[in-house]
Amino acid sequence: MTALDDLADRYMDEFAALDPCQAAMMGIAGQDSRLTDYGPDGVAARADLARATLARLDATPAASGPDRVTAAVMRERLETELALHEAHVLDGSLETIDGPVQRVRTSIELLDQGKDTDWDAVGSRLAALPGTLEGLRTSLDLARRDGRVAARRQVARNARECLDTPAYLADLAGRCPAGPGEAPRVRLDAAVQAASQALVEFAAFLTGELGPGAPDRDPLGADRYLLGVRDFLGTTLDLEDTYAWGWEELARIRAEMDQAGEQILPGEPPEAVRAALDADPAYRITGAEAFRAWIQELADQAIDDLDGVHFDIPGPLRRIDCRIPPTESGIYYLAPAEDLSRPGTVWWTVGDPGADIVTWSVPGIMFHEGVPGHHLQLGLTVLNTGLNRYQRLAGELYPGYCEGWGLYAERLMDELGYYRDPAYKLGMLAGGQQFRAARVVLDIGLHLELQIPAGTGFHEGERWTPELGFEFLRAHTGPEPDAMVAFEIDRYLGRPAQAIAYKLGEKVWLEAREAARRREGAAFDLKAFHHRALDLGPMGLDLLRAELARP
Repeated sequence: MTALDDLADRYMDEFAALDPCQAAMMGIAGQDSRLTDYGPDGVAARADLARATLARLDATPAASGPDRVTAAVMRERLETELALHEAHVLDGSLETIDGPVQRVRTSIELLDQGKDTDWDAVGSRLAALPGTLEGLRTSLDLARRDGRVAARRQVARNARECLDTPAYLADLAGRCPAGPGEAPRVRLDAAVQAASQALVEFAAFLTGELGPGAPDRDPLGADRYLLGVRDFLGTTLDLEDTYAWGWEELARIRAEMDQAGEQILPGEPPEAVRAALDADPAYRITGAEAFRAWIQELADQAIDDLDGVHFDIPGPLRRIDCRIPPTESGIYYLAPAEDLSRPGTVWWTVGDPGADIVTWSVPGIMFHEGVPGHHLQLGLTVLNTGLNRYQRLAGELYPGYCEGWGLYAERLMDELGYYRDPAYKLGMLAGGQQFRAARVVLDIGLHLELQIPAGTGFHEGERWTPELGFEFLRAHTGPEPDAMVAFEIDRYLGRPAQAIAYKLGEKVWLEAREAARRREGAAFDLKAFHHRALDLGPMGLDLLRAELARP
């Protein structure tokens, strides 16, 4: 351990104490009974920590090559945190997938571990929820007085989520085993009642007080978007060039999809191929639990196949916990807890728990979320004792690095021959590649209100609106429910640049691999490249590109 490693470890302890909800998502132990203070004092304390840590970083010399990486990774992140704070992004935010409301809910969901649930921690977090929402309300009120209110669609989405959560909390409490005299259950029921009432009241505040003054206008403009690029990707971009590249990438992937479709139903258009696959009983599973068991088997088989051949997978990572979340929250992965008390977990939202679920696009997504995707990448990082604690646990803070690898993993499994069924190849292209390329076009286009170029065949010459975005995404997602497409539009508009992290991150991983292949020639070894790359730990894309270019 060097002085910089000590500094990094100290920072993680202080960070977790000030942001227990983020710490829960990162798998940091020790804060399971607490929630984050989203009030003004809590926001200010986290900014003060970033400033103080930067000052300590300036005063701590780098003693080695790994120290050089530690300093660069932490500096880039801390400076970005302060830039977000100074732009008032963090003191009154409402968004769709990772704002304060979502983090509070997720921090409670993460404690829901069946028979292994820590009910005391659940009760403590529920007891803290009313105060946490009150602090967030104060921050939102102060931001409103300064003329800063989230767009109306973000306010409405958060209000609905607050009203949906009490049903889950009641179900959670109902699974708590009764203790002697049922005192623990009585305390938990009381905490659920108070938390549910606070959620209902907070929803009323959002719709009744904040909502009427919320702007209808959604686009956040180039300056705010570039700050999002810095936050989520750790790089700089020419946004109009990237927008043009997104259109080109979308056309390239569509051509690949046409080729895959020809192998399934020769001569039929893509829409007919997809409709045939959707209707094929071979690609349908009835019921959420049967589907969960199927993706669990898919994840387990990928680990068995890849271990010792293309990757070395340690014993603690040979388990992925595939789960169905209690409320709409998309599909996502959370890394193992640092003490391995929580396994790596894939959460997969389904609509009607009793309905049929179409599976032909699922393998690519599971390879993205599981192995060789996030579970391998972030799990190896958690177990990597050659990294300090910050580097081991900070994956959640680097979407370009993480989501780029996840999308790269989907492609890698194609190269390794894991889509022998052409339906699964088409599913990877349609569900992963096409969708993420469409996000590049749509996310940048919406926030900058760019013109749709000639030759695209879609409302050429018009400028992007949420309504056009819905139509465009519908055309590039297949027969998904309207609610899912609307959720995606709200997501992009509330979190600028996060949605492009997937495709832009994958681009850096692919370019770095190709550069290494050219540099090393016949000596290039893919397994060794992956080992070296993942050993670096999470970082921004500019730093990743530079480190992978080192001899």
